[in-house]
Amino acid sequence: MARVLLKDIEKRYDDVQVVRKLNLDVADGEFLVLVGASGCGKSTTLRMVAGLETISSGELQIGERVVNDLSPRDRDIAMVFQSYALYPHMTVRDNMAFGLTLRKMPAAEIAKRVGEAAQLLGLEPLLDRKPAALSGGQRQRVAMGRAVVREPAVFLFDEPLSNLDAKLRVQMRLEIARLHKRLQTTILYVTHDQVEAMTLADRIAVMHGGFLQQCDTPQAIYLRPVNTYVATFIGSPAMNLFPVRAEQQGDQVVVQGSGIRLTLDGRAAQVLAKIEQGQSTVGCRPQDLQVVAPELADAWLHVEVVEPLGAETFVFGALQGHDPSQTWVRDSATQTRLESALIVRLDAATTVRTGDALPVRLRRDQLHVFDAQGQRIGELDGAC
Repeated sequence: MARVLLKDIEKRYDDVQVVRKLNLDVADGEFLVLVGASGCGKSTTLRMVAGLETISSGELQIGERVVNDLSPRDRDIAMVFQSYALYPHMTVRDNMAFGLTLRKMPAAEIAKRVGEAAQLLGLEPLLDRKPAALSGGQRQRVAMGRAVVREPAVFLFDEPLSNLDAKLRVQMRLEIARLHKRLQTTILYVTHDQVEAMTLADRIAVMHGGFLQQCDTPQAIYLRPVNTYVATFIGSPAMNLFPVRAEQQGDQVVVQGSGIRLTLDGRAAQVLAKIEQGQSTVGCRPQDLQVVAPELADAWLHVEVVEPLGAETFVFGALQGHDPSQTWVRDSATQTRLESALIVRLDAATTVRTGDALPVRLRRDQLHVFDAQGQRIGELDGAC
């Protein structure tokens, strides 16, 4: 096991900067997930840790060593790729043992390690099969086994579940979580799937445009995203965001725009009142919007799509302000009175149809407020 420390790491390809001043401290035995949209720099970061990409500037430590100039084989790491990269002419046993054989490890030690890894990953009945006779999930377990037998200080996973179907992804997430629990080895894991990140990580590092946006526990990032990018990336479905203006009216602040109008008081009102020119963004998770009596509504939702998922129903639509009698019309220029898209999570027992107009209210104790630059405004004592 080993600590991994990235200090001001940068990666440039000629004039294109892919990773910018990245600082991360991955504790010994920690499971850290790098997450972000395609092109954010997460896989490039992992490949720099692996030694497959040179570091343009900065310092990389694994354990007590600075490894910037060490070859991949000397870094004491093992990597599992998106592609299984198994040798088709070799059995599962030989695929798992291949790296150890190249290192001229004694045959008895190789057999011991392969046997232990096969037992750990449930591969014992498959040791004499070749990759063509395996399912996708089994092949990925073999690729993981090939990494496990090396007993590295750090495991690196580069989107290992992307090629699997939905059911297998759930299965393999459990396998990887169990593997980490048993081995207690440091893991850096790259994915674009925020569900994988939330379910596997001790901490999540969210990247965007080469910059680290936020690094914290899954729960902390979900409850207190530092900016609007993190707010919409973490959480499924995404957080609803409403560009609004805040105006002081006596002891209260009236927030309106994007088809909503709500009144806030207390700490939330104090903070909103200080925003430059009154411009901000209010965020609300789908489960924190409630269907209420018309007189209590902050806005009316025109229902465009209904997704029943068994235990819950997601309703997608747009706001039509405070007049439910307005007719929703989309003209040739896609102009509409519906000012903002909206997602609401409802109980499965709620009956909703396309075209309905629903009175909705934002839970005041679950609001997220961001300034004009998209940065989270400080703690609002439960109001934000």
